[in-house]
Amino acid sequence: MALYGNTPEEIGCAAGILRGGGLAAFPTETVYGLGADAGNERAVAKIFTAKGRPADHPLIVHLAAVDEIERWARAIPDSAWQLAERFWPGPLTLILKRAPGVLDAVTGGQDTIGLRVPNHPVALALLKAFGGGIAAPSANRFGRVSPTSAAHVIAEFGDALDCVIDGGSCTVGLESTILDLSGEYPRVLRPGAVMPDVLTRILGESLSMGAGDSPRVPGCLASHYAPDTPLRLMAMAHIEAATQSFVNLGQSVAVLSMHPPATNQVGCRWLMMPTSPSLYGQLLYARLREIDTWGSRCVLVELPPANMAWEAVRDRLQRAAGGRQDGRGCA
Repeated sequence: MALYGNTPEEIGCAAGILRGGGLAAFPTETVYGLGADAGNERAVAKIFTAKGRPADHPLIVHLAAVDEIERWARAIPDSAWQLAERFWPGPLTLILKRAPGVLDAVTGGQDTIGLRVPNHPVALALLKAFGGGIAAPSANRFGRVSPTSAAHVIAEFGDALDCVIDGGSCTVGLESTILDLSGEYPRVLRPGAVMPDVLTRILGESLSMGAGDSPRVPGCLASHYAPDTPLRLMAMAHIEAATQSFVNLGQSVAVLSMHPPATNQVGCRWLMMPTSPSLYGQLLYARLREIDTWGSRCVLVELPPANMAWEAVRDRLQRAAGGRQDGRGCA
């Protein structure tokens, strides 16, 4: 595996790997992507093999510019152009009707495709050097915590990839908002940094939330984004008692919380998290990966506030916990 920086020469080498049917991990503002030539069926198949990803799970195709949409989609509504002009490059994926010739392997066999222009200088430089669409899910094993640094990608795959481009830490840290424009009404299928209220103001119509009968999209299984350490999502009022229960059993426990501990307990490692939802999202996956190196019996995570600003964070945490909660807010 080659580890590249962000010089034009190194990015050119990575683009050559993609043209040759190889796999190249690269940074975006959301998370690191595992890229392959979206027009090369054998190259796309390597993504599924490397990740252990189900064949019917669609991929997002990354583009260099808005005007490339028509290569990949058809029957494009005016709203798609409006949102692309406003939010691309940026953390918004649009689900549209696929164009003729788009590979079934990219769409999961569906009649729709997910498209995005990432807002990262290295990703954009790679896309321009490559000269086509790059299919790129997150650069991690399927269902696991997404990577937000090159070191995370290398820890996940070792030498299994052809190259990794190191573009520093991701500034958003959570996957893109996914908006379905392929049906009669727009629907948010995955929350992210682009908020539904902003989309509603621009579109001039209300949005539905959740999958319903919409197309399958990445990252929407009940269990996803999961660390090796079992994760329990819990209201702050119950965390102190829960940590004490682990300590009494002689088991180590980790905590992610926006509040400091009332007392210091031997066997409990407590990590403070930001009270800003954007900063929290930026750090979340790196914190979960750090905790995985500790060997803790469990990680207890304070349930974030139940408002739209925290929706993307709550979504990722609930899936990391397996989508289960009891009446106390404990997964």
